[in-house]
Amino acid sequence: MSCSSGSAGFPPAAGPRPKSIPRSSPRGAAWPKRFHQAVEKWRDTYLPDFAYLMENWDRYFPRDDRFRLCAYRECGMPCSIECGEDQGKPKYTRACDMKPEAAQHLVSAIRAQASTEFGSIQQHQLTLARAQSEEDQIWVLRMMAEELRHGYQMLHLLLSEDWSSVSGGVTGEQMVEEILSMTTGSHVLDAFNLDYDSYTDNVVFAACIDRVGKYQLTMQKVCAYKPMADSMPPMLREEAFHLAAGVIPMRRWAQKAAKGDVFVTMKMMQHALNKWVPRGLEMFGDERGGGTNVRYGLKPMKNAEAQDQYYEEVKKVVADLNMRYVRARCPEMTHGEAEALLKAVLVEGQVVRGIRPEDLLRAPHKHFFRRRGVPAFQKIGADGTEFADLDSYLHHLAQVLPESYLAGRDFREYAEAARQVESGATTAEQAAGRMPELRRVGGVCPCSKSVRWVQDVPATAISPAAIS
Repeated sequence: MSCSSGSAGFPPAAGPRPKSIPRSSPRGAAWPKRFHQAVEKWRDTYLPDFAYLMENWDRYFPRDDRFRLCAYRECGMPCSIECGEDQGKPKYTRACDMKPEAAQHLVSAIRAQASTEFGSIQQHQLTLARAQSEEDQIWVLRMMAEELRHGYQMLHLLLSEDWSSVSGGVTGEQMVEEILSMTTGSHVLDAFNLDYDSYTDNVVFAACIDRVGKYQLTMQKVCAYKPMADSMPPMLREEAFHLAAGVIPMRRWAQKAAKGDVFVTMKMMQHALNKWVPRGLEMFGDERGGGTNVRYGLKPMKNAEAQDQYYEEVKKVVADLNMRYVRARCPEMTHGEAEALLKAVLVEGQVVRGIRPEDLLRAPHKHFFRRRGVPAFQKIGADGTEFADLDSYLHHLAQVLPESYLAGRDFREYAEAARQVESGATTAEQAAGRMPELRRVGGVCPCSKSVRWVQDVPATAISPAAIS
């Protein structure tokens, strides 16, 4: 069965179908009821305000279709491989037809993507109640709900194939169970193992880390595995809202800061950028890698190229925020005059119209505060300054990172690992592999019993190494 355009829905059997979703789909719509129920139980634990979101959906999003927990696949997507050594050949509809190494990289990507979606919800929930307004809270709640749907989408891909031959014998159902049992500290990527320290994190994370998600989804839209490629366009359309949930509040904060608002400052935003941009850069993987994904047609760019593009986009976001700050401070200025002022302050270090260099935002240096990749544990400051000794560098970090973050376990473990690297007791690569190490009291997800729908007996723990 095929469809010509739009998105195809893959919902569970029960429930009304939005008018925007075609009734036909390229695959059967039957889903294991236990799977859907497991995700709903997970939602009840980590998204307890979901009912509140749905009650207020039409009030805040009157032009948008109401959220529905289901999977979508875009219809009319290319059927031929778009990059790599097999470019022009038919895309794979079954993972078992792919080369084993390609399938291994694919399942690792699906698993990592699923982990990030569920991980971000757990992070946002930590400080959601601290939102300054109901509107801000609703926006984040919508973002969390859509991340849940994205995770659902990835779990569907894990369940639709037998991955055991390329995952060390780990089945798709076991991977689903593992992902639903992950908590902050046990997710695949470091950015999703950091606790939020304030509501600032909710916003800046969306602006910086969801921007990485946009790049990853865009690259995966050309994936040689057609079910993965077809899943990306609906996720990308929703991801646009997630970026807005970060950038729009930051724009508002910059304008308030310009007028002397005591509740939001440029320094506050700068420290948050310093915390999250390094983690965002690391989400692309080691700068030297990515060639295998390109060769097999899973992605069109190597890690370094995608990372560079992301960093340039972050700098544009920062430039936009600075412009809004200046225009709010000096509303009589033309755009050209504001640009000249920014150059004088940021590049030449002047004080113009009372605006000092420290009043404006900067994208932290690409090698700043890195724990993975080529720059891992290098003592590079936020402005690119290289520090001679670790104590001076840690003192610098204490000046440019959020104070609440400095008091947490993650920064302490970073400092301890950095000292081991500095002394030669371990290598940067070895230290990176051990971070972060957050632990939760109790050790398991509070809904673990509810998500163990694969079997009624306790599941054997699955090592991430088994499927990477």
